[in-house]
Amino acid sequence: MDDCVFCKIIRGDIPSNIIYDGELVIVIRDLNPQAPHHYLVIPKEHIPNTTSIADGSGEMLEEIFRAIKEVASKKGIDKTGFRTVINQGKYGGQEVDHLHLHLLGGRPMGWPPG
Repeated sequence: MDDCVFCKIIRGDIPSNIIYDGELVIVIRDLNPQAPHHYLVIPKEHIPNTTSIADGSGEMLEEIFRAIKEVASKKGIDKTGFRTVINQGKYGGQEVDHLHLHLLGGRPMGWPPG
């Protein structure tokens, strides 16, 4: 997608501090952090949302969780705990129509979240 901000970051059209760069997934710091540690886990393939994930996407999903594990460990939030969030659609709070997970940590997380 030419106008997708995450696709532009993945292509290198927009500079970003990539924390994890795998075969199918990248992780970047969120520009509007909601916690001391707030990262975005983004598939390199443009997938609009969770209901658009194709059958046979197991490798990509596996790498998403491998990236979460690696970044959480690297940043030290694996010991204290963290939250992962996927927003979908307008009511779900999705602002960019490219599947991504928020990885948040470094402070206590309240419930309910929204």
